[in-house]
Amino acid sequence: MKYQNRTKNLAIQENNYYVVIDFDKTITASKSLDSWMAIIDFNIYGEDCKKEIEKLNETYAPIELDYQISKEKKEQYMIEWYQKSMDLLYQYGLTKTNLQKSLQKETLLLREGAKEFFKNLNDSQIPVIILSAGIGNVIEEFLKQQEIYFNNIHIISNFIQFKGDNMQKFEGELLHSMNKTIEGKLPKNWQDKISKTKYAILLR
Repeated sequence: MKYQNRTKNLAIQENNYYVVIDFDKTITASKSLDSWMAIIDFNIYGEDCKKEIEKLNETYAPIELDYQISKEKKEQYMIEWYQKSMDLLYQYGLTKTNLQKSLQKETLLLREGAKEFFKNLNDSQIPVIILSAGIGNVIEEFLKQQEIYFNNIHIISNFIQFKGDNMQKFEGELLHSMNKTIEGKLPKNWQDKISKTKYAILLR
């Protein structure tokens, strides 16, 4: 699926809408790594790190896709998965420098037509909310590298707090695949902005 020309099809009169869009496999291409895996350069962090991440993914990814599990139980598993993944980043000493270096190796790939899509939305000053259970720092850095991190974009995601170059902690409430929502997560100026619009367009 391409983004090309989709903004023309979404041309509601008077630009009376905002866009909510996922990041992994939506802004990025289907063959791209996700924003968690994109920053793990195994040449830096080693084979043990790779094995631990693969073990987590093998354990929890099938649970995420199992619709026989209750929402409550699945949410518990997702919290476990995300927290253990965060612990690995602490354990192996993720730094801001290594995060940026990893993204320069094209571990993330932009979906075809996405750059034009975001430029068109920015030209029309359409509010864009990126809602992702990934890592916000990765999303922000990637959009900057692609030169599409415009002032009409707001990111709701899991952000890492750094002190200098070193990772300190994740900020705020954990966002995972079972609790992704913009409710209560927008700053007042953005809430005021979207409250003036009539339509919301969701892309995921």
